[in-house]
This record gives sequence, C-alpha cells and structure tokens, in this order.
Amino acid sequence: MIRLAAIDIGSNAIRLQVSSVISFEEKTFFKKLEYVRFPLRLGQDVFEVNEDNPSQRIGPVRAEKFLKLMKAFKLLIDLYEVDEYMGCATSAMREAENGPELVEQVSKQYGLELQIIDGDKEAEILNNALMSYLEPDMTYLHIDVGGGSTELNLYVNRKKITARSFPIGSVRRLNTRKSLDKVWDEMRQWIRANIKKEFGKVTAIGTGGNINKIVDLSGKRASKIISLSKVISTRDFVAGHSLEDRINKLQLNPDRADVIVPASDIYITAMQWAKATKILVPEVGLKDGIMQMLFEKHIKGAGL
Repeated sequence: MIRLAAIDIGSNAIRLQVSSVISFEEKTFFKKLEYVRFPLRLGQDVFEVNEDNPSQRIGPVRAEKFLKLMKAFKLLIDLYEVDEYMGCATSAMREAENGPELVEQVSKQYGLELQIIDGDKEAEILNNALMSYLEPDMTYLHIDVGGGSTELNLYVNRKKITARSFPIGSVRRLNTRKSLDKVWDEMRQWIRANIKKEFGKVTAIGTGGNINKIVDLSGKRASKIISLSKVISTRDFVAGHSLEDRINKLQLNPDRADVIVPASDIYITAMQWAKATKILVPEVGLKDGIMQMLFEKHIKGAGL
C-alpha cells in the first residue's frame, strides 16, 4: 500500500495530510490517515510592514513555532512510513526575507525538504485536484483565496485558458496598511479581458477554507453549489456578528473568525466581475493537488 503526505504552508495556517492510496475496481482512492491543521499565521509578520516591523520577515516567535511544527510533521511522516511526500510554502513564505533561510534550516535540522512555490506553480498543483469536477462544454473561473494571494484560473471545455496570481488575500487585507486599490483594479481588468462573450455563461469554482466555511454556514454543503446571492447573505450574516460572537455563537476558529469576511469579499467581487451567479465548492485544496502529483510521480517511477 502506498502512503503519501502533503504539507501546505499557507499564510494563515499550516496543514499536513497523510493518506494511503487504495485501488479498487480500476478506481483509485485516497484514504485519509492523518490530518493536522495548525493556526500559525505567518502572513501577519510578513504583510504588516510598519515602523514596528520595518522588514518583511517572519518574526522570531512564529519562526520558532514553525520549526517546532516542522519537526512534529517530520516525526509523523516517519511514523506513518510515508513513501513520498511534498511540502509547499506559498505567499507569506515566498515574500518573507528569511523564507529561504527557514526552509534550509528545516532541511538541515530535521531532514524535511520543503519548497517555496510561486503563484503559477500553486495554480498548477490546484489544477490537478480540480479536473475531475469540470464538466465539458462549460466555462469556469476558479477562485482560490489564500491568506496572502488569490489565484484565478480560467477553464473552457476542461482546458485551462489562462491563469494569474494576485497579491491580495484574507490575512493581507486584514493586516496591510497599504492601499490595495491597484491590485483590485488589475484583477477586475484581468477578469474582464479574459472572459469573452463566446465562452458563454461562467460558473465560479471556489477553493480555500473560507469559502468552505461560508458554504457550511449557508446550509448548502450537500449540494456543493451555492448562489452568489447566498454567498452575499451569508457573508452579511457573519459580518453582523462581533468577533467574539463569531467564535462563541457561530463556533468559528479564532483564526477563521477575523478573516472570513475579507476573504468572502474577494470571492464575491470576482464573481460579480465575471458575471457568475453561482459557485461550485468541491472542498479540495493545495494538499489534494499535491497528493495527486505525488501519486502520478510514484506511478511513473514504478513504471506502472
């Protein structure tokens, strides 16, 4: 039995998933053996540049926690006797001045190899997880909102036409004091320039923890599809609660409670610009794309 592990080092949280690969009746399944989500907000150090924090560095407190977490992940990977693993760091780590230094330290101290990936690579990995959800003869705008960046991918008839990463995300919107008007304008222009009339009606696809939580709060999880109007009303419902009530009454994790509204605004705005009236939320993310890549790599390596 093949065992695979994926590490997703995001700007708001860090995840590890260990899965076994099961083949049955010519179909392949990934059975989850372990899943850890640790709320380490690396983006808070990197995106909040001010007089007290003049450089884009992951500070000593979060850096120490990051190293301890990677040590724990390496122990779990070893204990599960994983055959292949891949660790990817996204927006916060790639913008942090000491990102490469921390990755090298993890390699030297724990023998855990990580890679800092750019927005294009992030979108490519996510593409692997999404393909099974795309219907032929349809146009999709994939919106992936992370803590530090938003990846947009345009699919027409199950083929990716174009993609772009924008430096805007939930944690960045929450922490940065810089105006993001220019980024918003660039995103609007990109969507309007690339979504052509001949592509027909556009359906959005949403990935990321915040859109998944919006769907859960809306009560529409079973269908995986939610209308734009329902996204807006659910966002407004959450925004109408204080941070304390979001945690206590809505039972949101503290690191979700403060970013869910700024993240929702990105999904809503992108959908409005694309004239998409509904969004498919398949509950997949970077870790799922990593799993698919690892499996394909293992099959090729084994000559199967």
